[in-house]
Amino acid sequence: MTSRQASRRLSTARRLIPANQWQRPTPSTLKADLIAGITVALVLIPQSMAYAALAGMPAYYGLYAAFLPVMVAALWGSSPQLATGPVAVVALLTASALTPFAEPGSSEYITLAITLAMMVGLFQLLLGLFSLGTLVNFLAHPVILGFTNAAAIVIALSQVNDLLGIPMDREAGMLSGVIKVLADIGSTHLPTLLLGLAALLIMFGSRRLIPSIPGVLIAVVALTPVSYVIGYAEMGGEVVGEIPAGIPTPAMPAWDWETIRALLTTAAVIALVGFMEAISIAKALAAKTRDRIDPNQELVGQGLANIASSLSQAFPVSGSFSRSAVNHSNGARTGMSSVFTAVMVALALLVLTPLLYHLPMSVLAAIIIMAVIGLVNVKAMIHTWKTHTHDGAAALTTFVATLAFAPHLDYGIVIGAGLAIVLYLLRTMRPRVVILSRHPKDGTLRDAQLFKLPVSRHIAALRFDGPLYFANVGHLEDRTLEINHDHQEARFLLLVGDGITSIDSSGIETLHNLHQRLHDNGVTLVLAGIKLQVWEVMQRAGLDKEIGHDNIFRNEDDAIRAIHQRIDDPSFDPRSCPLRPV
Repeated sequence: MTSRQASRRLSTARRLIPANQWQRPTPSTLKADLIAGITVALVLIPQSMAYAALAGMPAYYGLYAAFLPVMVAALWGSSPQLATGPVAVVALLTASALTPFAEPGSSEYITLAITLAMMVGLFQLLLGLFSLGTLVNFLAHPVILGFTNAAAIVIALSQVNDLLGIPMDREAGMLSGVIKVLADIGSTHLPTLLLGLAALLIMFGSRRLIPSIPGVLIAVVALTPVSYVIGYAEMGGEVVGEIPAGIPTPAMPAWDWETIRALLTTAAVIALVGFMEAISIAKALAAKTRDRIDPNQELVGQGLANIASSLSQAFPVSGSFSRSAVNHSNGARTGMSSVFTAVMVALALLVLTPLLYHLPMSVLAAIIIMAVIGLVNVKAMIHTWKTHTHDGAAALTTFVATLAFAPHLDYGIVIGAGLAIVLYLLRTMRPRVVILSRHPKDGTLRDAQLFKLPVSRHIAALRFDGPLYFANVGHLEDRTLEINHDHQEARFLLLVGDGITSIDSSGIETLHNLHQRLHDNGVTLVLAGIKLQVWEVMQRAGLDKEIGHDNIFRNEDDAIRAIHQRIDDPSFDPRSCPLRPV
């Protein structure tokens, strides 16, 4: 085998299994990954059970989602520190999608959740294989910001009933259900409330006093025996209950085309939101570690992780910010840390399940509330509004819509994403078209109106700032003809195109029409500063020949110099012209 063939085989192997690119293990890296993996597992085991309850699944299904998907995401993803598994937002999206079809916790509901995980995984996998990771950009930052803030509030409110031990009626909507629970606060189950508050106090206190030890672990280890000793279950308190011992047997989900059609939109939303969360975390960690992140490979990893979750009889998963931070802070070097995490979860499924029988559901509710408190970021919402009103409007609309339609969170994000696209189109439909004049101080061409500069009688120079496409060609045409009308003496109209980043067929047709109409009025259209990608489109359309190469220039100074030589006016003095050559 030649060296070239060996190199080609190695490259193919790396593409098929990115784990081949991990650094060669050494005793020090294995030790660091082992410590990080065990630490993440100690956080993941109770968190996964809490998020399973949030998703409407029996708590132990969270352990299923915390086993195989964690390992698969690490092996086929591109981030060494990203910790995948059950997360709050995806869990609530799952619950909101499936509740209208079946009773949470029922066998039918579990089947739907397993099918949904497979759909999410296939959607992400296809996007990754076809290098379509850029589609996630349709979920703009303001939309994600508004959605995350609202989702955090909805998630916290959804746990109020478990914290108080009062059943919640969710049929009329999340907010009305919470109001009814608070109205019936006199029926609070006191042991449930005390255990939930104790869990919150333990996690708050440990974060401040002993941050090196996960507070969620302390709360579970401390309060589960308390629940057993006081006979919490016999008091009417809700506990996790019996957990089947052993690793889940892989099985394909039951395919029902009617169900698939009903869940298709939700699967797409969960796939995009979940990936947005995962890639944001991966990029944040990569900025610290200087690792290279491939968004499309990460999509493949997340997609395969969700497929693995479905085969493991679990629900959709994604990257977790809190557990990824724990992974990084504990010194994880490679994806082996996630492999060790998965092994620890497998050991828990094989050995520790009897110990979790008496874990109170109110403690799991407290874990969820603690996890989502950090997602509320009011300052970022205010900053977005101050930065750009349109972005602030998109964030606020997404926030309000998500709260209003809770628990159907996908409605909120679809409305927000739609509004963001509409606002973008509105912004690009009327880009700046300014009349130019030479600034006396530095000799550059500036906005004549903004800087109160005199304009030339012989040349109408304007600049168009933005891509020239179907949505804004009418604006360019109207402004150009308006400027031509206001400058009756000008025999040349100079369009400075260094701000035109792209052009479509509508833009080509508009320039063609402008050239014809100006020519009929005795005015010559001159172009300057045309970018290469725009010039290539003009060439393919034959517009360069129509306008004439003697009317197209590399930059505006060359164009102004050439126009001055062609002005047929004895009284014209280039030195006193506001568009004098430099």
